[in-house]
Amino acid sequence: MAIKIEMLRCFCTVAQTGNLSEAADRLGRTQSAVSMTLKQLEDHLGKKLFEGERKNQLSPLGEQVLDLGLRQVRQFDQTVQNIEAAALAEQGLIRIVSVPSVGALIFPPLLHHMSSESPGVKIELRDTDTQQVLDAIAQDQADIGIASGYHALNGIQTIPLFQDSFGLVAASDHPLITRAEPLNIPDIASAPFVRNTLCDLIQTPAFHTAIKNAEITIHNTHSLITLVRSGEWITVLPQTVAEFLPEAVSYRPITDLHDKRQVYLYVRERSRFQDLTEQCCAFILSRDFA
Repeated sequence: MAIKIEMLRCFCTVAQTGNLSEAADRLGRTQSAVSMTLKQLEDHLGKKLFEGERKNQLSPLGEQVLDLGLRQVRQFDQTVQNIEAAALAEQGLIRIVSVPSVGALIFPPLLHHMSSESPGVKIELRDTDTQQVLDAIAQDQADIGIASGYHALNGIQTIPLFQDSFGLVAASDHPLITRAEPLNIPDIASAPFVRNTLCDLIQTPAFHTAIKNAEITIHNTHSLITLVRSGEWITVLPQTVAEFLPEAVSYRPITDLHDKRQVYLYVRERSRFQDLTEQCCAFILSRDFA
């Protein structure tokens, strides 16, 4: 018997909820049907996926199957959505995923351009972190990706888009923002620092020395800015982000921090609506990000 996607979905739902009753409600099935599906999966594998009879603790194999199963279920669901969207897109479909700081810059003018130049075309826009941008473009969940840093991907064209400097981001009344003297890397160590994933793009050793005691990392830009806005915490972000900071938060250059974030355009070499992909790329490349 082959392992079917609904068997994996059933197992993952039980593993996440920790009991058959809630899992059955989520799946819209009876408890006996869910229990039977789990038994079929365990019989096929020849090993137990849960410890004991209760479904609130996974076996070592169950933990591995959950990790792999969730990936497959999510990919399957995304594929179904893509197929259905493509079927409804009589005039074409373009899917673009970007890191938030660049998406905020490019999405509004791109939507205006595509709506006027190609009416009727369906457009899907999504913002997320660099790793998920790369995953989406590699797994054919997007036609165009915009991400920080260069990453070689098979079947994907990589085009330099722009670069921007890193600087301090803190509450507008923070001493490091209001001080008259120039801001240098060692000054960062004088305040509680919050790391973010873009910090890994900075190569300057003095910077990593200055933030070596940072214990907090926030991956979501909105949450990061919210914490910084509270007044005590500081972080470092690319200058592009400064255009979208609330009034209570400010950006300031760091004199001796010379690293720059490199932003790249990732384009699938083969997409269903190649003309639309090329049209979008041409528009994005024509923009001035300085």
